Amino acid sequence: MNICVFCASSLRIDGKYLDLAARVGAELGRRGHTLVSGGGSISCMGAVTSAARAAGGRTVGVIPQVLVDMEVADEESHELIVTGDMRERKGVMDARSDAFLVLPGGIGTLEELFEIWTARVLGMHDKPLVVLDPWGLYEPLKRLMDHLYDEGFTRPEVFDAISWTTTVEEAFARLEARSQPVRPSVAELGEATP
Repeated sequence: MNICVFCASSLRIDGKYLDLAARVGAELGRRGHTLVSGGGSISCMGAVTSAARAAGGRTVGVIPQVLVDMEVADEESHELIVTGDMRERKGVMDARSDAFLVLPGGIGTLEELFEIWTARVLGMHDKPLVVLDPWGLYEPLKRLMDHLYDEGFTRPEVFDAISWTTTVEEAFARLEARSQPVRPSVAELGEATP
């Protein structure tokens, strides 16, 4: 299975996040999956790809030219795809992936999470979406989603389209089981608001 991992590229984060990314990469490689990543060589992105390769996994990096020019590309990747911009990058990552795993990260990671989450709610794909959050970084986001639901801005399908996990083992169990239900089409939903 091709698993896309969204994660941090910040160099200012606590080392526990790098350790988590390395554990995820090692488990991904050990289980024989292919990693699809943002193609970076630094921070959590670098940790997950290096660990995946060390454990025998194949890595596919997708990175825009502007980041290649900044010399942050994962040149060791088995396949490095250079795109024209960030939007093309996300499209390629989406197309090349069978499932999505979100680790702790910043606004770039959140943007990737929301795009895949919205598409799943709208029935544009049925690929598993799993968040691995051992330390509760995303708890405020979960509370916000509850509030948006209470205020009528979202439907129950929003909660069905995502799995929240706290351990590497649980995250991979959810990814491999494809346990999440297939979302209805936009026509079946009756409106397009996620």
